[in-house]
Amino acid sequence: MSDKGFTRLKDFYPYYLEEHQNPTCRILHFIGTSLVFGLLFYGLISGKYWALWFIPVVGYGFAWVGHYFFEKNKPATFQYPLYSLASDFILYFELLIGKQSFKPKTHGDSAAG
Repeated sequence: MSDKGFTRLKDFYPYYLEEHQNPTCRILHFIGTSLVFGLLFYGLISGKYWALWFIPVVGYGFAWVGHYFFEKNKPATFQYPLYSLASDFILYFELLIGKQSFKPKTHGDSAAG
């Protein structure tokens, strides 16, 4: 974990990408975030708001398994919770559109092409 104090998401995101180089970790993040959106839509559309309580469990659960067992690092969310949350969603949509790859070629690169 970097001891640099980030003050802008723009500066934090490259660090976040460096902490997410393992393909399995990225896949687990993607699955967790997909389930977060599924639970959010299910809870709001069905009126079963109790389902919303599972959002942090599912979202963080998949991500933390990815970090502890595959990436072998401490999740950035412990030091930078808001930047990390925002970066989770940025990476999710970048993976979805192909700007980032599930198998990064080098640290910090967008390996889509």
